[in-house]
Amino acid sequence: MDAVHAKDRAAWLDNFADEAIIEDPIGVSPLCPDGKGHRGKEAIARFWDSIIAPNRVLFEMRESHACGDECANVGTITTVLADGSVSRVAGVFTYRVDAAGKVQALRAYWEFERMAFFPRA
Repeated sequence: MDAVHAKDRAAWLDNFADEAIIEDPIGVSPLCPDGKGHRGKEAIARFWDSIIAPNRVLFEMRESHACGDECANVGTITTVLADGSVSRVAGVFTYRVDAAGKVQALRAYWEFERMAFFPRA
């Protein structure tokens, strides 16, 4: 989250294992039309470039539950788009790390239909 807030692409990518996967959200969506997730560093870099880089992404995590090599965060992600409009989505965001502490899987449980959208004022 710190790397996203700081817009530090290199630091964010360094958090991930080489064969990591991002499913944000899980399943078929406009962010992942085939529903298979963004697999490997190259795909994860494209996710940054298309979703994170052009926007301001803010995390508000209300709860965090760690267990073994995984953590589930319950909260809200607010995205300020380049045109000034804002989207806000509540969900559960899970992370699994390897022995080196690198993220192997980032999975986001949220629904497009429940996303709040606020057009630019």
